[in-house]
Amino acid sequence: MKERIIILGAGVMQGPAITIAKDMGLETFVVDANPEAPCIHLADHFQCIDLKDKEGVEDFARSLKENGGLSGILTAGTDFSATVAWTAEKLGLPGIPYETALDASDKQRMRCRFKAAGVPSPEFTILNQIPREDYLLPFDFPGVVKPVDNMGSRGCRKINSPRDLADAVRDALGFSRSGRVIVEEYMDGPEFSVDAIVYHGEITICGLADRHIFFPPCFIEMGHTMPTILDEKKQEELLETFAQGIKALGINHGAAKGDIKLTSRGPMIGEIAARLSGGYMSGWTYPYASGVEPTRGAIMVATGKRPDKLEPVKYWTSAERAFISIPGTVKSVRGVEEAGAVKYVKEIFLRTGEGSQVRFPENNVSKCGNIISAAPTREEAVHAADFAARTILIRLDTRDHETEAFLTSETDFPPGAFILDAALVDQLESLPKGNITLDSGKSLSIYPFPDFTQSGILDYTGRSIAQVFAAAGSLTGYTLEIIEPDGPPKDKFLGREFWQSLIRGGYQGAVYYIDSLSAEQITQG
Repeated sequence: MKERIIILGAGVMQGPAITIAKDMGLETFVVDANPEAPCIHLADHFQCIDLKDKEGVEDFARSLKENGGLSGILTAGTDFSATVAWTAEKLGLPGIPYETALDASDKQRMRCRFKAAGVPSPEFTILNQIPREDYLLPFDFPGVVKPVDNMGSRGCRKINSPRDLADAVRDALGFSRSGRVIVEEYMDGPEFSVDAIVYHGEITICGLADRHIFFPPCFIEMGHTMPTILDEKKQEELLETFAQGIKALGINHGAAKGDIKLTSRGPMIGEIAARLSGGYMSGWTYPYASGVEPTRGAIMVATGKRPDKLEPVKYWTSAERAFISIPGTVKSVRGVEEAGAVKYVKEIFLRTGEGSQVRFPENNVSKCGNIISAAPTREEAVHAADFAARTILIRLDTRDHETEAFLTSETDFPPGAFILDAALVDQLESLPKGNITLDSGKSLSIYPFPDFTQSGILDYTGRSIAQVFAAAGSLTGYTLEIIEPDGPPKDKFLGREFWQSLIRGGYQGAVYYIDSLSAEQITQG
């Protein structure tokens, strides 16, 4: 009879655990609240249970143990390591104590454990309601507000003033199941992610990655690159601090995932979770870079076995990059097949399609998709992932007023695709509005904006202005040609409003503007 294992979650992040467990000869029982979760078909059996229902998961696990046996339970990339620990403790399966899992799931408890053990981490305070205007933090601004019990940067925001604090706490409370928010000192410096397998207190590191965080005041990870390019001495300092955090939390048997920053005061822990990472790291980028499957090690530990095969067998680089959208309704997605054909691209995860509602991401779970590459060198891997991400083009429907509202607003967040200095803003305002009748299949004349087009400025995805023009032309079928400043005058051209849409929304803004003109002409015709 096969050994049996329960895996909590049947989403994309749990796919590697299900597949690897089956490859190891285990009979897999997958639990998820969603009967249409995308990786259910990979498992031998599925049980529909809300992962917050720890007693329900315990009852299911007990029925398996008493009717054929059960060797272990685990999760990867979910918030529910506490449900795993509860069930393992109740049934005598390998794992960590339930209280330890709570310490690693609740940021208030986590910070208290770190502070008691002297592990470097930021000062903090806890709020359960929106503070008054005269409320004083026990440390100086800037700070960071987070719900104590959520992941994926949901409700996480940097704050610089008391007004920021009140707004951020209001938002974060909406993401907290327990109605509590943690406010921490802001940690400067670059951020890193790390995975580890822990067997009876013995810690094996499984990858240290550079995280690429953008779009303040939110913390949006637009990708990570594995392995880090940090020098070895600083890596050792980071990993020693991470190990201190693991020990302070009492994670002595299972997996641990950490986010850690190298600040001006040295390494400081953002957080540590008692599970393998999500974000494509443990299941994809580290295996592609090293030839090691941390998930296999976690399964072995969860079933009471000493993990093996955790030493790297190759030294490649793997890069993960996200692609995003401005707000609106998706009309079409193009370039997926072309992106997949880019040399060294290994995976494309597309989370949007025709008719999808999209928003500019405010956390790490609201992006349109991800690219993963792997190559012998860092330069090749990064270029492949970046190029493939820019190859995928999302066209928006002109009937969604959220797109129009975004393109005509001037908010700092969501940001514009291009950030102009004051001189360029003044020049933009002085451009003529434009006047044109669209004629399908022909070129469109664009009024010149030379100081912008010759500036070398890139949009927030790394596209040049020429690449934005090419993407817009590809989607609309028009050739976009800038009028020569010293050439003969044109009485029909796209002017200031076109440039404003392009600068605010990148290629999507330019396409939306042209599509809107076309729709208006059809209506008037």
